[in-house]
Amino acid sequence: MPTKYGKASQKSVKKAMHKMKAGTLKSGKSKKKVTNRKQAIAIGLSEARKKGAKVPRKKAKAD
Repeated sequence: MPTKYGKASQKSVKKAMHKMKAGTLKSGKSKKKVTNRKQAIAIGLSEARKKGAKVPRKKAKAD
């Protein structure tokens, strides 16, 4: 089975986690401080996606 995430995306998530732990990671428009681990990972993956790294597509929300 091939790897899900590329090296660049892993690096991006790692940076986001470090920023979160340091208390400097801010969320989208509201610019609130991120304290949730899952939210930090999502931000890291989103940044990696923008840079063109190997990241699977976002899952569609089931309403």
